[in-house]
Amino acid sequence: MENLTRRLGTGIALTSVALLSACGGNGSSGGDDGSGPIRIGVSAPLSGDSAAAGTDIVNAAKLAVKKINKEGLLDGRKVEIVQVDDACDAQTGTAAMRKLLTQKVVAVAGGYCSGAVIPETMITDRAGVPFIADASTNVEITERGLKHVFRTIGRDDKQSEFAARYMVEYLKADSVAVIHDNTAYSKGLAEATKDTVKKLGAKTVFYDAITPGAKDFTSFLTKAKSTKPQAIYFTGYYADAGLLLKQAHELGIDVPIIGGDANQDPTVIKTAGRAAEGFTTTTAPLPDFIKSTADFVSAYEREYGTEPGPYAPYEYDAVNVLADAIARAASADSEKITEALHATKDYAGVTGPINFDEKGDRVHPIYVTAVVEGGAFVPGKKLDESGNWVDAKG
Repeated sequence: MENLTRRLGTGIALTSVALLSACGGNGSSGGDDGSGPIRIGVSAPLSGDSAAAGTDIVNAAKLAVKKINKEGLLDGRKVEIVQVDDACDAQTGTAAMRKLLTQKVVAVAGGYCSGAVIPETMITDRAGVPFIADASTNVEITERGLKHVFRTIGRDDKQSEFAARYMVEYLKADSVAVIHDNTAYSKGLAEATKDTVKKLGAKTVFYDAITPGAKDFTSFLTKAKSTKPQAIYFTGYYADAGLLLKQAHELGIDVPIIGGDANQDPTVIKTAGRAAEGFTTTTAPLPDFIKSTADFVSAYEREYGTEPGPYAPYEYDAVNVLADAIARAASADSEKITEALHATKDYAGVTGPINFDEKGDRVHPIYVTAVVEGGAFVPGKKLDESGNWVDAKG
């Protein structure tokens, strides 16, 4: 059995190399042949619990391409989106990314769950194809020294610092409970938050993981309640957050409950009902929190008949900054696009100026709190340049 396993493993590895080579593997310049449309891949969850977020990401990418094609890009060539479903799953995402690379994409903009994006970016980097993440915040994504990886969103260590400061400094919580779901994103944010809470002189009195998709969290929440936290931080995804809030309310848990940015979805409010009132999230600014997104929001609503989700403008910016890099490189060669992305300076995105540091991370990402009031998320608080807590709106 061991020899058979080794032979199977070798076969899989050879198949992977063949797939990468077919699309220009190690150090390639992508799959563009200089004719036809310039193809940009979008990998996002289009099935499963996060499908709504994935659909929103694809919609934003298509809206960006509509604008780009109207304005013209490179020698009159059109841009085309090639979408694949990664289902927020590492194995599915790996297969989806290999599929994208066989379709001559010159770059990828998208992603949602970090657990899928981490292996996806390993594949694109080996193929020499740039990947701009719009929503995936796990630190590992840009900490591996991968030349072709970027993101328009912040990362977990920045969000964790903001979240810990909000609970300890603003809410004056001396003890907190941190709850995750063992996924790459959730656990990474939870661990970083726990570390920062300690640095700020407070205690994490409860730290544990739920089982995603469970229908009854009461025993878990009862255990958390028994530790008497003064605030609770949940770093999992919105599919579980609504039920957690509802059952916490039923158990009489009346301390502030805060969620990470993956809880920024109206599904939470729909599931939790009145128990969602007062629920606070730490998040990159939402579309209607940013004055510069007004035209984008209007265009999105006209195109799709609904409001854009929290990551839509960050995907919109990811596709547009790729187009800007292609224009500056005067080429659809993936390696030249990567070089142009590294040289990006003060690109005027709808979410604000975009610059990338040497790791590919966005310079000076902003975080705010969003609070459920009257059945909707409204602006909460943010830190100003002097480190003071001020209203997030405006």
